[in-house]
Amino acid sequence: MNQQKTSPRPAATPLPQGEGTVRHAFPHSSNALSTGTPSSALSGTPTPTLPSPRGRGAGGEVKPSRSRLFALLGIAVLLLLLAGCGLPGTIPTGGHLQQRASAPTPATGLPPIQFPQDEAPHHDLTEWWYYTGHAHGLDAQGQTHDYGFELTFFQTLRGAFSPYYAAHFAISDITAGAFHFDQRAGFEPASVIPPAGSRNGFDVSLGGWSAQGLNGQDHLSATMANYVISFQLAATKPPALHGGNGLITYGPSGFSYYYSRTRMLLAGTLTDHGQRISVTGQAWMDHQWGNFVSLVGSGWDWYSIQLDNDTEYMLYVIRDSQKRPVATFGTYVAGDGSATELAPTDIASRALSTWTSPHTGGVYPSGWAVSIASQQLDLTLTPQLLDQELVTTQSTGVAYWEGAVRISGTLRGQPITGLGYVELTGYATLPSSSQSAAVP
Repeated sequence: MNQQKTSPRPAATPLPQGEGTVRHAFPHSSNALSTGTPSSALSGTPTPTLPSPRGRGAGGEVKPSRSRLFALLGIAVLLLLLAGCGLPGTIPTGGHLQQRASAPTPATGLPPIQFPQDEAPHHDLTEWWYYTGHAHGLDAQGQTHDYGFELTFFQTLRGAFSPYYAAHFAISDITAGAFHFDQRAGFEPASVIPPAGSRNGFDVSLGGWSAQGLNGQDHLSATMANYVISFQLAATKPPALHGGNGLITYGPSGFSYYYSRTRMLLAGTLTDHGQRISVTGQAWMDHQWGNFVSLVGSGWDWYSIQLDNDTEYMLYVIRDSQKRPVATFGTYVAGDGSATELAPTDIASRALSTWTSPHTGGVYPSGWAVSIASQQLDLTLTPQLLDQELVTTQSTGVAYWEGAVRISGTLRGQPITGLGYVELTGYATLPSSSQSAAVP
């Protein structure tokens, strides 16, 4: 079952001064828990030692007994408690990050990113493949439909335990004014992770959802109530290495490898309430991995910006538990695909208003003024829907806002437009009544 939110929504509240947002984590499995709204029953195939009773694209869910389900949830909770960490991908406890450390050097012993080897899953603590994008098409009646989408797979390794995977799938139905999401979680055998050095790309799947990719040719497939996607993506530029060399620091939490495919052409189908619509558009893919863990209590604001002049920007502001920025990363990708690291002092962002979630009570920034001084770039990012919050009680155990935005502004005094996505974490907590069911 999926979570649906429809208009009308509470109006955004104007803000004199803005704050930041966040970034996440988790991926795949055929032995998955399929979950919907925080209050819905879990469904799926929870036994981690048995193969899935259905193929990757099959429909239908097998409902476990409640006792076996909670036994699995207990294992997951124990797994992360023993690891002494919080939720993968949410910078989690204390929320105190040191100021940005210098970029890793060869002395750290961390090897450089290699392609296609590093597209594949790694044997590290935390990893995720994160897709967002925009699709549009005409239905059989000639009506235009516009959508935003998110499909994310998270992989978590802790000691001798089997790999834990989670996934999130969201559709922002811009035309209908509605937001929908679903989630998956489960364990997989260690054999799903290929040997180090594999040149076969990635093929992650969980509960009928999947993402495969090699050399910037990716395929995404996911389904939930009323929406099904089958997208083929083709990168138009080489991967952009963030931090200058593809390594960023989370302070005491560790280092993360991080690259993005900042502009991928999208083609495929999106089935909307039974109507199969051929769509085209653009997507963005992030891949992060490393031996880093979360620091509970902090968060981040993350922006992907795709301008109509064929340039892109990744901006990533990490905050402490008081929502104060403690580290900022930025990358500019030119039309020819060359990537340039932006200095933290070059980046400014300010929230223009706030939106209060009726689901969690969290108060999120809503609408942003973003500027890059060295580029003479001044942008306004406007949410295409106010409510694009995911409450992932049954998978990653966090609430966050991940939403499609439209972009307008000026570049060196000339008008510029574009599309993007914004992710905000650390602004909301799960309702207390639902936390007991969360899988970290």
